[in-house]
Amino acid sequence: MHKAFFTPEDGRGLIDFYREAVRTRSYSDEEGELARLVTARMEALGFDEVFIDPAGNAVGRVGSGPRVLHFDSHMDTVQAGDPAAWRADPFSAEVIDGMVYGRGTVDMKGGLAASLYAAAIAKREGLLEGRTVYVTGSVCEEYCDGVCLEHFYRHSGVRPDFCVICEPSDNTITLGHTGKVQARIVTQGVSAHGSAPEKGVNAVYEMAEIIQRVEALNQNLQSRPGSGTIVLSHISCDTASLNAVPSRCEIYLDRRLRLGESTAQVREELDALVAGKRALWEPGTLRRRSWTGAELVYEPAHEPWRIAEEAPLTLACSAAYEAVFGAAPERYDFWDFGTNAVVPVSMGVPTIGFGPGAYKLAHMVDERCDPKQVEDACRFYVQLMALL
Repeated sequence: MHKAFFTPEDGRGLIDFYREAVRTRSYSDEEGELARLVTARMEALGFDEVFIDPAGNAVGRVGSGPRVLHFDSHMDTVQAGDPAAWRADPFSAEVIDGMVYGRGTVDMKGGLAASLYAAAIAKREGLLEGRTVYVTGSVCEEYCDGVCLEHFYRHSGVRPDFCVICEPSDNTITLGHTGKVQARIVTQGVSAHGSAPEKGVNAVYEMAEIIQRVEALNQNLQSRPGSGTIVLSHISCDTASLNAVPSRCEIYLDRRLRLGESTAQVREELDALVAGKRALWEPGTLRRRSWTGAELVYEPAHEPWRIAEEAPLTLACSAAYEAVFGAAPERYDFWDFGTNAVVPVSMGVPTIGFGPGAYKLAHMVDERCDPKQVEDACRFYVQLMALL
């Protein structure tokens, strides 16, 4: 990339905004303050269109050409926990040993800041002929992968030609990620007094064998190369009192799918888990309210996906990488977690991942990121906008 495309002033403005975003707490469903910060900065940088959509996503557009590019970063973060456990206050964005510390430094306010500034630089440098670039700061990704983008695409009418998910990848081009199915299993019992349990049917006991089946299924999956995982992530029961036989028990399962596995396969696995028991399974639908009050309904059933190395988007990313870093990428990555990519991928939109920060530090105490990676990600995004 020509050095004039990214000036020292750009770097200072980018990192100042990045740190300001980290200081702005934005837990899931509480992203309003950050959305206003993002849209204010978009306006200050000369975006052609800026708005907050009904779901609460912060949206900016530059350019007006027929080829549409979309760069997405979610604004929400997980909880920070006890500030005393952190090396620096999780909302201070303090720089220690060259690293910016704080909740969201990795997941994923660096990608958000970098893509926002990249779009402004691409406009300023006249790189957008024939192109329209949308940058979104999206809501509630931590609970509802992709639902925010369903709302954005539906409200705006946008259908991008290419989508870049700016999730942390240590600035490595990432070609896909695992799939996911989440489900509830419910067992029904018959309530009875605790002094006469033989007169009832204990729903927890009904669930006990199913739990053993879940554990056995996971062990079987782990023994097969290329298979995913399943874990029981929550359990509860209903009982009339502490002196009664439980009448209902529920568990929540999280099944991760590797390439070659399918959601149809998981449905068969779930059928086998409840076979012969007083039980049924159902999709693990989640319902949330965004900070604007919009209803978010999440159906967690996504196939794993991977874009081809020879796809035009991958080739453009590789060329952008070489232009910025001075060498072709040595490898590509594959995320072992889910992202908002599930929606554009399901629409048939070529999608890829690239963002600053080591994703293994996400959600952790002392989450931190090298600000140089944020600058480099911005350079990469500008170059990619010019190439696509």
